[in-house]
Amino acid sequence: MITSIIDSLDEIPAAEWEHLARPAGLYLSHRWLAGEAQDPTATSAYALVRDLDGTLLAATPLHLVREEPNDSYRPETVLPPHLRPRVVAGARRGYHNTPLTAPGLDPARRSACLTLLRDTARQFAGHHGTTHWWPYLTAEATELLAPLYPAPPRHLEDDALIPLPGTSFDDYLASLPSRRRVSIRRERRAFAEAALDVRRHALADCFEEAGALLAGHQQGHGHDRDGTDAMTALLKRQAATMGDEARVVAAHDGDRLIGFCLYYHYAATTWIRAVALDRDHPAPHLYFNLTYYLPIEDAYAHGTTALHVGMTTIEAKRRRGAAVSPLHALVDR
Repeated sequence: MITSIIDSLDEIPAAEWEHLARPAGLYLSHRWLAGEAQDPTATSAYALVRDLDGTLLAATPLHLVREEPNDSYRPETVLPPHLRPRVVAGARRGYHNTPLTAPGLDPARRSACLTLLRDTARQFAGHHGTTHWWPYLTAEATELLAPLYPAPPRHLEDDALIPLPGTSFDDYLASLPSRRRVSIRRERRAFAEAALDVRRHALADCFEEAGALLAGHQQGHGHDRDGTDAMTALLKRQAATMGDEARVVAAHDGDRLIGFCLYYHYAATTWIRAVALDRDHPAPHLYFNLTYYLPIEDAYAHGTTALHVGMTTIEAKRRRGAAVSPLHALVDR
């Protein structure tokens, strides 16, 4: 097998990368990573493992971080004091990470590919005078990679995924206990009675208004660096890179945006990316409808079979049918 590092995803056909990425998730997709490469806080490269005939067997992004604006990806906030890696292996955003390997590899070959990815990440980091880490690895990825690293995995958070059985919202409801079905119907009914204007947009059509609302939401949760300019620029970049794949469901009271959810349909999953509410303009069960019920309706319409709802408020997600699994970090010596 042959390893290499390329400086740009433009050097590899999107279809070749996607063959590995689609089972892994949105935050390792070719289109998403192309957008993240424009982030001025890090420089990205891409480690590749190919067979002798040129077939791509494994890959991972490598991000040399100069400044990390997200506290959850800052080593000093989630790792022991003596560990300060500056290279992120895999996904740098989204709290969902795994190395990319070709579907159908036998265990021995997959293990050999992962060892080569580790060695390449180690060499890349060493060239820049630092080490690397894999933050927010899925449970399966952790099991595969942990034997290759000197220290045991560190649990960071838990991840939630809501299965969507059948073909309609009613099928989703039927999969839940009767008490939960009654509660969800009540929450949907109260929201509908508020008579808000629910609209669906491409992110490109609303990123400025959404960015201002997201900034207020983030700052209300203690993220003081997430100002309007930063959040608007972030959403603008996503809109430009992801195009019509960046979908927004929004609640308006007249001309005023009072809440939105940004999500993506990718492979078999709908991925919730951001939710923001106007705290000065509450509405009955606005959060639950924007975060779960309206995206679930769209997921069924699009044909996906799960809703990725991510970290935090885990018990609320369990009550809505989520399966929960741990997310770990692995750090090189």
